Amino acid sequence: MADLHDDEFAELPEPSLRNIIEMESLKWVFVGGKGGVGKTTTSCCVGIRLSMVREKVLLVSTDPAHNLSDAFSQKFGSEPSLVQGFDNLYCMEIDADDDMNSFQRSMQEGAAEDDDTQSVVGNFMADLSTSIPGIDEAMSFAELMKQVQQMDYDTIVFDTAPTGHTLRLLSFPTIMEKALGKVAALKDRFGGLLNQASAMMGGAATGPNGENVADLMVGKLEETRGIIARVNAAFRDPEVTTFVCVCIPEFLSIYETERLVQELSKFGIDCHNVVVNQVLFPEKDAEELGEWFEGAKAGLPREARDICAKMMARKRMQDKYIGQCFDLYGDDFHVVLMPLLDYEVRGTEKLTNFSELLINPIDVEE
Repeated sequence: MADLHDDEFAELPEPSLRNIIEMESLKWVFVGGKGGVGKTTTSCCVGIRLSMVREKVLLVSTDPAHNLSDAFSQKFGSEPSLVQGFDNLYCMEIDADDDMNSFQRSMQEGAAEDDDTQSVVGNFMADLSTSIPGIDEAMSFAELMKQVQQMDYDTIVFDTAPTGHTLRLLSFPTIMEKALGKVAALKDRFGGLLNQASAMMGGAATGPNGENVADLMVGKLEETRGIIARVNAAFRDPEVTTFVCVCIPEFLSIYETERLVQELSKFGIDCHNVVVNQVLFPEKDAEELGEWFEGAKAGLPREARDICAKMMARKRMQDKYIGQCFDLYGDDFHVVLMPLLDYEVRGTEKLTNFSELLINPIDVEE
């Protein structure tokens, strides 16, 4: 692209994700952006490149609409599975509802085994979920992070849900603070029901070791808040965590990327890489292609001229937004232009080949 030939671009950060691959201290790499921009493909490619220089890499999907299985043409579940063709790359797809159910079961298992107490615990959790929007996601996330922290992986790549869900993830510590305040009121409310039920049964609403059930639930929430607080601290350490923004050269995608970058900055989370997918001929610019088209269109059939004209309109639009992307991020971010291909990037071989362009991108000065 001619716009990038000027001397002012000579000192821009390298247009690749090599900085992530070579940073040995990184433990968590989050990949996010607007829906439909190629987050899963980018996540898979990052995971593949990391697996070439790390001993064990885990790729986790936190998007309710899981796509890792489709990308690798291999079924994955809630437990890490080795990706076919690799000996050190694993994938898992997390279901937030399953994690929330697991959390609630662990609360109930800590209580007495009688049906009345179990029912009150269930009602308590249901009331908590409806009283504090996002608490179910926060608890699910805590369960996920508790699980992955116990795993022996050098680096974990998160294929996140679209931007709105990702931003909620960053607000989980605040949500937990609200939850514990709400628990104080709910504890009083349900504590009386527990005592009344236990009196009718001739016993006490306690856990297996004689603990008060309400206290058990508060303790569990405190534990969850502790996990999220530790994770939040790691989020803010650029030596441990980084975020890769993925977009396409269109207005809504660039707009949402800027929103995401601003929110990440607000939360103190490192972000200095932007991947722009689906770029038409990244090694050429619209002016260069336009000159070719003007010289060749007289000899083209009408249908071919129409097709080329539509392609040129799309190319001009893309170049405009790519220029805006470099205006916004070019001085401080590694901006990687990934080409629109003639085929879908699915399966280990195609993903591996495509991942090469994240490290050795197309030379825009050719």
